[in-house]
Amino acid sequence: MFYYVLKYVLLGPLLRLVFRPRIEGLEHVPDTGPAIVAGNHLSFSDHFLMPAVLKRRITFLAKAEYFTGPGLRGRLTAFFFRSAGQIPVDRSGKEAGQAAIREGLGVLGKDELLGIYPEGTRSHDGRLYKGKVGVAVMALKAQVPVIPCAMIGTFEAQPPGKVIPNIHPVVIRFGKPLDFSRYAGMENEKAILRAITDEIMYAILKLSEQEYVDQYAAVAKAEEAAARRDKERRFPRMPLS
Repeated sequence: MFYYVLKYVLLGPLLRLVFRPRIEGLEHVPDTGPAIVAGNHLSFSDHFLMPAVLKRRITFLAKAEYFTGPGLRGRLTAFFFRSAGQIPVDRSGKEAGQAAIREGLGVLGKDELLGIYPEGTRSHDGRLYKGKVGVAVMALKAQVPVIPCAMIGTFEAQPPGKVIPNIHPVVIRFGKPLDFSRYAGMENEKAILRAITDEIMYAILKLSEQEYVDQYAAVAKAEEAAARRDKERRFPRMPLS
């Protein structure tokens, strides 16, 4: 119930009024039946803008940190995501990935839409990063189509670390459903999973027109953070006298 209150009464109308998103390709999202909507992830606001424009309810696999934050803000965030029907996902290891797949398959088993960001985390620089193969596993096991989606302009509207969004034009673009039924029964073949995931990421890339980086976003973030720490050790800031 709270999901529809947010979408049609509280948050949805506000988002449409402020961002005035332009929607393209909405006809590619099926009116009924299970499907995966796989998108790029540029901003915290992606979680709200895409559901606001879809006719159907969509359930996202959301990072567990949204449900475990400290203090009043953390409790409110957790309440918000739980009330909106989002599923917490622990991203700390292989077993956690298997749990996320089980949760996603549960959503698809109820003939619902599942939203997923194959990059696994938000892009820290606006580029599109290598996708993780969980989306391919779910597409094959559930035998459902994958609809690629591109969020355009949300990085500029709300870049990482910014709480209050900027007013910036946003485009939400859906592509034609991708059918992977030709790979049925091959969800344990690593090469097949990689090929499917790369096909999904290429479809997102064509829609978003981002620069592509053949590296996992989490790895790129860690490398850049390590480089900054190393630079600070070599060139420490001198205290102002």
